[in-house]
Amino acid sequence: MRFTIFQESRVGKRRTNQDRVAYSYTRDALLLVLADGMGGHLYGEVAAQISVQFIAQSFQQEARPKVTDPILFLSRVLSNAHHAILDYAFDKHLADIPRTTIVACLVQDGIAHWAHAGDSRLYLIRRGKLAAQTRDHSRVQLMLDQGLLDAESAAIHPGRNRIFSCLGGSHPPQIEFSRGTPLANGDVIAICSDGVWGPLDTDALVHTLADGRVMDRVPQLMNEAEALGGAQCDNMSLIAMTWHDDHQEDTPDTVSTRTMPADAFTTQMEGFGRNKRDQEDLSEDEIERAIREINAAIHKFK
Repeated sequence: MRFTIFQESRVGKRRTNQDRVAYSYTRDALLLVLADGMGGHLYGEVAAQISVQFIAQSFQQEARPKVTDPILFLSRVLSNAHHAILDYAFDKHLADIPRTTIVACLVQDGIAHWAHAGDSRLYLIRRGKLAAQTRDHSRVQLMLDQGLLDAESAAIHPGRNRIFSCLGGSHPPQIEFSRGTPLANGDVIAICSDGVWGPLDTDALVHTLADGRVMDRVPQLMNEAEALGGAQCDNMSLIAMTWHDDHQEDTPDTVSTRTMPADAFTTQMEGFGRNKRDQEDLSEDEIERAIREINAAIHKFK
């Protein structure tokens, strides 16, 4: 495989960053995953961390060097991540179960498969145009589908962040799966939280990423979203990957997996408790305890 990939997550104007984003790859498979946590002090961040960490670690264990069945893998790991959040809430005696959106994309054999729950989005950009996009699991999207809102009204609707599917919470997630999509040279897959797509126009986002220079374009889009978000700027996360044909010449930013051992993997994932505006939100002891509890919840479903 050959691809260029870049990810970034910012706290915005919030006290803590409840977004989580990661990627992991082996010689023959690539995983991208993003979660946007929802909940009170700490717990939305925990839900997102459990989800991304569980999915990434499952990929590391099963992709040797690729998974047996991409859709079965995505179905199982998203379901198990949901149950790991529930188990965490049960052990902590939480009255309100933490929740998180999720988008996970698995690429192997040159084919992309993705699954999502909530309103974090995946975009597939091909030859400068939007080729595919996930559909938000939100009340506003339902109203758009029913003709009760237009796009302009939806952008400012007070209920635009109310979602009906997520991992965690009191109801089983309604996970939506894509069809397997063969990738062509120059295709861009971008996954982002609503802190990015909310302030930005979709056409502008697609146009900016169309040239595939994700190392430059991801920070550019993050800067634009942060500026437009102003004093109410939400957490923002964006990961973008440009797919390259194997016969293309390598560049300094290109990842080539040709020489990787079959049992090796590389993962980029930020740890729990980082990227906070106010370091007094959690003490070091609280962070360490939360990490132990997260790892315990994940371990039960391995």
